[in-house]
Amino acid sequence: MTQNPMIPAVVVADVDDALLAEAFVLDVREPDEWNSGHIEGATHIPLGQLQQRVGEVPLGQKVICVCAVGGRSSVATQYLMSEGREAINLDGGMHAWQSFGRPVATD
Repeated sequence: MTQNPMIPAVVVADVDDALLAEAFVLDVREPDEWNSGHIEGATHIPLGQLQQRVGEVPLGQKVICVCAVGGRSSVATQYLMSEGREAINLDGGMHAWQSFGRPVATD
């Protein structure tokens, strides 16, 4: 998926432990996708619920938005930016995360 150049993005290779420690990781996938595996410590708010639940996303903390391949998280990133959050999209989403061999948590 081609990234919109107006939406800040980070590639998996650039997501290190320090970034994960400082950021609020927001997974906007559907519940079945979340249950199949997500980034440890992430918060799950499906994209369709984000407007109603935006208060759960902190102000003043970098937010990394994640979905399956980057499309929905790109929409979430754009919305959160319009709401005053410092949001960035995880380019390639969970597919890229897992392809890169990064750990996945299941509840």
